[in-house]
Amino acid sequence: MADQPTATERFIQGILPENPVYRQMLGLCPTLAITNNMKAAVTMAASVTFVLFCANVVTSLIRNLLKPHLRIVVFTLTIATFVTIADRLLAAYLYQMSKMLGPYIPLIIVNCIIICRCEVCASKQSVFIAGSDALGQSLGFALALSSIAAVREILGTGMFFELRVLPAAWPDWVIMALPPGAFLTFGVMLAAVNWISSKK
Repeated sequence: MADQPTATERFIQGILPENPVYRQMLGLCPTLAITNNMKAAVTMAASVTFVLFCANVVTSLIRNLLKPHLRIVVFTLTIATFVTIADRLLAAYLYQMSKMLGPYIPLIIVNCIIICRCEVCASKQSVFIAGSDALGQSLGFALALSSIAAVREILGTGMFFELRVLPAAWPDWVIMALPPGAFLTFGVMLAAVNWISSKK
């Protein structure tokens, strides 16, 4: 497929031009739910990276065997396998973080970002390109989560990665650590991204 993007193009597009959160508006459930601190955001981003990369690679390897009417089922089963591995690893080695993230790790199974990349890229292109696409989209997702989590954690608690960065006298904006803070921060960040894009 000569008209398909190359590995480099797939990687670069996933970071900013086709950022899954700010440009495609995918994966908003975990984006809004777990970005009240950086540790949770980084853990979620790492989990999604693992699942997306593995699912893309496996889907690309079996792309010539996929039947059109069964492809979504195959994608879901493939994703579910790697989500289960990620969930069990977190429970074994990062138990407190696993409890903090709660159902949001298992819900990666139905994360639109991963199913979308399996359908758009991995089922049509080579393993190398599918892997590059997964890494680019994962980096874009991580940047989105981190940018929102950084704003919320610093303004909400005066801390960054649980280390104080604002003076103790600085009043904490408690609302930023609560659900309304997620919507406020996301709205402002999305507006900023759109404004910058329009200027370019």
